[in-house]
Amino acid sequence: DNMKISTRFSDSIHILAFINIYQGTIPLTSNNIASSIETSPVVVRRLMSALNKAGLINTVHGAADPALAKSPENISLYDIFLAIEGDAHLFTIDERTNPQCIVGGNIQETLDGFYQQAETAAKAKLAKTSLQDVIDTIRVKQAIKDAKKERGN
Repeated sequence: DNMKISTRFSDSIHILAFINIYQGTIPLTSNNIASSIETSPVVVRRLMSALNKAGLINTVHGAADPALAKSPENISLYDIFLAIEGDAHLFTIDERTNPQCIVGGNIQETLDGFYQQAETAAKAKLAKTSLQDVIDTIRVKQAIKDAKKERGN
């Protein structure tokens, strides 16, 4: 039973930001992208295939030149989530609890209400956040790092 939360969603945001930032400067091969994520090219290709199907990127088979299918300000993080996870829930409730126990008998229904509220809020936030917001923030953070390097800190 794998308790690790999937990184497919963050890896997909990573892929889209990478494509946008490095477009036209390096070959956008699944190897190059994979080395940035520190994952395997197979994982990258699988995610890119899902992003392609969802209409978020355009890929040409055999060419290392994927491109965003629309401008980053028109791609929300929720669009990316849907492309990768479909309508999966953000939180999962353990279905195997002891119904004879006060906690075990009521926890699922109790958490269900709270989780639904949290999920609605999270999805609204993802819908309001664009890929452009992510790219802008990455560039700002890098500029700060570069400035520190120049000052020798």
